[in-house]
Amino acid sequence: MIDQGTPADATPARVAAAVRGGVDWIQVRERALEGAALLALVDAVATAARDAARGRPLRVLVNRRLDVALAAGVDGIHLGHDAVPPSVARRLLGPAALVGLSTHAASEALAAREVDYLQLAPIFAPLSKPAERPALGLAALAAAAAGPLPVLAQGGIDARGAAAARAAGAAGVAVTGAIWLAPDPFAAAARLREALDR
Repeated sequence: MIDQGTPADATPARVAAAVRGGVDWIQVRERALEGAALLALVDAVATAARDAARGRPLRVLVNRRLDVALAAGVDGIHLGHDAVPPSVARRLLGPAALVGLSTHAASEALAAREVDYLQLAPIFAPLSKPAERPALGLAALAAAAAGPLPVLAQGGIDARGAAAARAAGAAGVAVTGAIWLAPDPFAAAARLREALDR
């Protein structure tokens, strides 16, 4: 995810470093930018990430902004409670696009439909921002992961937390602080990748 505190001109280089370290999905989440500025950032991030992947499978998604996802031709969209319904996103993006949804309780995750994956947050206290909700913990993650959709654990995930999340049934993890706030995004991503692959 893209953090508002990072200068836009540094973002593609940091994303490329993270991809070289093992990141395989990028979600551009930058609510401070609108229209052309957000589209330019998504284009720059997608180009840098795909170049760094060197043919390895990589997905680039946009948070909330269906118009930007369409214009940029990225791999999909991640929706929240304030975005278009999943059925609309699917119809406009097509059957091959990834459509994801943010959830904040196991019951929300188990009730979700019409998407390809879910993010459940916060599993632990966030690393990148003050906590807005109490941490759900691994038991809630395990309950959500027992449902029909793949669940990505989000919130306070570091390498140790990534391994615990996978053990609880998560299909993967979504992180901001563990990589974005690290002095070396390549090394931070490599630690997470090793924990997940182990």
